[in-house]
Amino acid sequence: MATTGDVVLIYCEEQPVFFARIEDISTDQKRDWYQVRLLVLQIPLTEALWILRDEYINGEAFTMNERKIRIEKVTAPQGPEPESLLSDSDFRKKDAPVNSKVISIFDRKRG
Repeated sequence: MATTGDVVLIYCEEQPVFFARIEDISTDQKRDWYQVRLLVLQIPLTEALWILRDEYINGEAFTMNERKIRIEKVTAPQGPEPESLLSDSDFRKKDAPVNSKVISIFDRKRG
């Protein structure tokens, strides 16, 4: 089930149209309906408020303005494990002295 914070792909007439993030799901005044606030991930960013039943949020097709709409939760592809971050010693040159002084660019006085 798609829930708050999930990224979803919106299909119209079985064609992918746009990605959106579910910002909020709250109960509507109509029984068994929910107000789903979406952040449409396009330029410019847009918010939309759709009133949907639970099964529509879960991927069942519905119609809007006589067009077939479907919501599909997006999951990140499973790839190889990201490489771990290198430690400071991995960056240190073999010839550099161990007691090298690090100078912060943020501590530098402005001239």
